[in-house]
Amino acid sequence: MTLRLTRWGHSCVRFDDETRHLVVDPGAFSRLDDALAGAQAILVTHEHADHLAVETVADAVRGGVPLWGPAPVVALLREAGAPQERLHVVSGGDHVEAAGFQVRVLGEWHAVIHPDIPRIPNVAYLVAGVLHPGDAHVQPTDAPDVLLLPISGPWFSLTDAVDRARDIGARRIVPIHDGLLNDRGLGLLHTLVGRLVRDSELVVLTAGESLELAHPGGDVMTGTHPDLPPHADEIPLLEQDETIPPRPEEEVADVARAVPDPLGHGGGQ
Repeated sequence: MTLRLTRWGHSCVRFDDETRHLVVDPGAFSRLDDALAGAQAILVTHEHADHLAVETVADAVRGGVPLWGPAPVVALLREAGAPQERLHVVSGGDHVEAAGFQVRVLGEWHAVIHPDIPRIPNVAYLVAGVLHPGDAHVQPTDAPDVLLLPISGPWFSLTDAVDRARDIGARRIVPIHDGLLNDRGLGLLHTLVGRLVRDSELVVLTAGESLELAHPGGDVMTGTHPDLPPHADEIPLLEQDETIPPRPEEEVADVARAVPDPLGHGGGQ
C-alpha cells in the first residue's frame, strides 16, 4: 500500500493511501479545492488564516469531515457554523486517530512573533513519521522520518530553520511556510538550507507534488520530485561579472560559502 505526502501550498499537506485521506493546515494560501477533495479528516495546528481558511474548512466540517485542533480553532469553526460533534480540541500529549492514522500531538504555543503580540496556542502533529510543527519550535523525543520545515515568516529566520532542522535530525526535510516568498527568495533559502543541514536530505515539493513515505515497518521510499537544489559545494556564483555590485542574495551565498559554522556543520570550501 503506497502512502503519499502531497503538498498543496504554504503549510498545507495531505496524507493519502488507497483508503485514507488526511489534510493538515488547509489555510488561505493553499490550493484548498485540491487539498480538501475527498478528505476524511482535518488537523489544524493553530488559528492563523494561512493555516486555517475558516469558512472553507467550516463547509467541509458541515459536509461530514471531522476536525482536530486547539481550542481557539474549534471556537472559530463553531462560530462559522461547523457542528460541535465533529470538532475535537487537542493539546500537547494527546494521541488521536484521524482518517485511520495514528496522530501524536506535540507542543503548546506559537513561536514569538514580537513581544508586543500575544502568543496563541499552536500544536504540532506527528503522523506516519512526518512532523508538522505549524508555527512552533517543537522538539520530539525521537527523530521523525520527515520534517516539514518552515523556512520563512515574521516569526522565523534562516538561522531558526537551520537550527531546528539540525536539532530535530529528520532523515528528510520538506520546506514549507513559504507563501510570502518570491521564486528568487525560495531558491536562495532552499540552497542555503541544503548546504547547512548536512545530515538530512532536502526534498523540495511544489504545490501538487508528492513524496512517498515508508510503509509501516518497511523502508523509506523515494520521493517523486527529482530536482533538488544544489547541496553543500554547489552554491552558484550568482554574479559572474565582478564589475557589477553584488546583489543581496550573492552576498548571503558568499558568506555561506566562505564562513562555515564553527562546529563544522557548514562545511567550508
